[in-house]
Amino acid sequence: MKIDAIEVIPLDMKLEEVFKGGTYQVASRPTIVTRVHLANGLVGETYGGDEFHTQREIVDVVRAHLAPLLVGQDVRDFQRLWESMFHVNVDLGNRGLHQLDMHPRGILMQAISCLDNAMWDARGKLYRTPVYKLLGGVRERVPVISIGGYYPKDGRDSCQAIAEEVEMVRAAGCMGIKMKVGRASLEEDLARVRAASKAGGPGFVVTVDANQGWDPLDAVKFCVAMEKADLGVRWMEEPVKWYDQTDGLRLLASKTRIPINVGQGEISGRACRDLITKGDVSILNLDCTLCGGVTEWQRVADMAKLMNVEMAHHEEPQVAVHLIAANPHALFVEIFANKVRDPLLWQLPDGFPEIRDGYMQVPQEPGFGVRLKADVIERYRVDR
Repeated sequence: MKIDAIEVIPLDMKLEEVFKGGTYQVASRPTIVTRVHLANGLVGETYGGDEFHTQREIVDVVRAHLAPLLVGQDVRDFQRLWESMFHVNVDLGNRGLHQLDMHPRGILMQAISCLDNAMWDARGKLYRTPVYKLLGGVRERVPVISIGGYYPKDGRDSCQAIAEEVEMVRAAGCMGIKMKVGRASLEEDLARVRAASKAGGPGFVVTVDANQGWDPLDAVKFCVAMEKADLGVRWMEEPVKWYDQTDGLRLLASKTRIPINVGQGEISGRACRDLITKGDVSILNLDCTLCGGVTEWQRVADMAKLMNVEMAHHEEPQVAVHLIAANPHALFVEIFANKVRDPLLWQLPDGFPEIRDGYMQVPQEPGFGVRLKADVIERYRVDR
């Protein structure tokens, strides 16, 4: 049960093309593999995160500051170990300025996430139980949607592109799509959502993600227009710019019946509490590779249930499938059906669960139930 050693390995894979969302673009797929070795020979192992700006700093914090706290400790004591990491005394350039200090604190929370998630895999193997069973075990398969709807290359009709992508997503076994908006005009984006809804047909789930692309009034215009067009959008994600995340969200929630989904960029449960109490959000799309791991994600999920807020998870299906399966108020696992967008998902895990008829089976092997291929790790590691 004692932690004997810790490994952390940064990876990066260049993508074959650049994908453009509402406020950003993606050209590579970085991640971090973390292994927690126990004295009895068991190894907790997982991967997560897609931060390329500060990947090296995250790895350094794990190696220099957090790993020494954990070695020699009982891996079963997840609350105590999490608190010791969260309250570690490490100087990452804190200046006492709230917005600037969110950056170094984000580095710390992602480092905690790496270790916390790997320790949950180790606990599952120690108890010979899947993680979702340790967390409560609500269901053995979960619904799946695909992230997509990125803006096509210049010259291609955007409505035709999203309609064709919906067909691809359905063929991949997903029950819906989360499509990008916020980069084009409101009129063009509305036409794209209409095209996706039409191509999907009855029962196909369409969610919309602006990646904090609009001011509140434009977000109101867009959501009201979607309602008027009766497009059946399941949620509106991250509609409002970063500087108006509470009052702006509350204004939008008062003007539309479409559920508002935010939280993928939050790094603490307290921030999620404020989104619920001050922003009137309906869904939290928290990411356990950013917010402090499974431990903090589940704390937020418990809080959200008592406040009638649903839970989602941003990407990372190798871990998210267990969290969604463990909570009755959780929604969809997210994948990239386009294998060019997230090649690691299809290359790194050995025996990833099959997706069929809109659902993914929850792995039944101990821990997260996903073995990682050593040759793929060696091929894409960037710390040599």
